[in-house]
Amino acid sequence: MKLVEGGVCAAKGFRANGLHCGIRKNKIKKDLALIVSDVPAAAAAVYTTNLVKGAPLLVTKKHLANGVAQAVICNSGNANTCNANGVEIAEHMSELVAEVAGVKVDDVVVASTGVIGQPLDITPIRKAMPQLVAGLSYDHLGARAAAEAIITTDTVAKEVAVEFEIGGKVCHLGGIAKGSGMIHPNMATMLVFITTDVKISAAMLQKALSTDVQKTFNMVSIDGDTSTNDTVAVLANGLAGNDEIVAEGADFEIFMKALNTVTVQLCRLLAGDGEGATKLLECKVTGAACSKCAGTVAKSVICSSLLKSAMFGADANWGRVLCAIGYSGAAVDIDRIDVAFRSAKGTVEVCKNGAGVEFSEEKAKEILLENEIEILVSLGDGAGEATAWGCDLTYDYVKINGDYRT
Repeated sequence: MKLVEGGVCAAKGFRANGLHCGIRKNKIKKDLALIVSDVPAAAAAVYTTNLVKGAPLLVTKKHLANGVAQAVICNSGNANTCNANGVEIAEHMSELVAEVAGVKVDDVVVASTGVIGQPLDITPIRKAMPQLVAGLSYDHLGARAAAEAIITTDTVAKEVAVEFEIGGKVCHLGGIAKGSGMIHPNMATMLVFITTDVKISAAMLQKALSTDVQKTFNMVSIDGDTSTNDTVAVLANGLAGNDEIVAEGADFEIFMKALNTVTVQLCRLLAGDGEGATKLLECKVTGAACSKCAGTVAKSVICSSLLKSAMFGADANWGRVLCAIGYSGAAVDIDRIDVAFRSAKGTVEVCKNGAGVEFSEEKAKEILLENEIEILVSLGDGAGEATAWGCDLTYDYVKINGDYRT
């Protein structure tokens, strides 16, 4: 298992492109992305649990009912949510892809991200489609263009890819993601598109994805808001030539490891690029009675606005960690909890058996001034463990969201 370049184009038979079509006012920023497989692919997806759902999500769920897809079309700058003609527009986007790229309408994954409640004009998308398809590329430049076209308030494009072997066949799996605000998922995260050349049935692909998101994208929180358009979609076109994975076993475990390697890296990229963030926070919980308990604690800690604020100020306020654990709902023995903070500058233990210990405030501040901080929690109750990702809460988060629409 090794990291490679290429994002969604690392897998054999996938082309991608991204460009500015005119949805966003800033002509420098791309706003329309397309990913196409050379052949129909097994497909799986997970979606937001928000009752308010974007029209593209509804169309995508319908298209993926048969477990097959061949293309992904995504625009940024407009969420196409809470619009009277939203479904019509999303379906029209699929029709344009089918017409120009030569795929079936029902084999198109549709996604949109941006401002909610503003009508999405199909005209710029229609005009740009020939150029978008003509520019599809198998190389890393196409993947990067697509990654750039799906972002909104993100400051960097997010892409990861790995190479591995299944049954003696070299395989690849890569993904791109967007998400900087409105991230507190329960089934997915903002938008994530993953491609692989592994041959795997749609049922096993869905099982792999649904299992993985519980320990990855479901463990990311930036601001406590769950988006209306959250979607994670995976396409597996089978061009690596391995024997089809149709059941659990060694090959499925290798695939799961590859998927998890990519999704964990995307989680870190998403959390570290939270709106206004200056630090990536990673809460590692060990010694829990069970993994579910560990996950509940880790997520509660990473979601604490008070702790996030303390991390912004490089303040080793460990009481906020215990507070978050206390209201998490997990059954823990407070008198067994240990807490420490760790970064590239070292580790400082701040709490032992539920009580504070003497530590150097100067050393703690030095540790917490780094841009990647680990919050280490030991519960002393068992072997359960979990990791959650988040970021600090800064002045800029309010500034960004104070005028996001206008």
